[in-house]
Amino acid sequence: MELEASRSRQAGGPVVTTLLWLIFIASAATNSIGGFTGLDTMFRMTAGGIAVACLLILIVRFVARRKD
Repeated sequence: MELEASRSRQAGGPVVTTLLWLIFIASAATNSIGGFTGLDTMFRMTAGGIAVACLLILIVRFVARRKD
């Protein structure tokens, strides 16, 4: 049982967290700067949706780690 718990903590550890942060920052920047640069609204809304999804996943991962 201990091996299973340590494996679940390692699954998607800091690498996934870092990737989620990078995707979040890039999509949030695209969403916010897109209005000034004239990007299509659909493209900006998609980038905003990706940013929100990454943020929710990061919050869920943080809360799950705190419970361990």
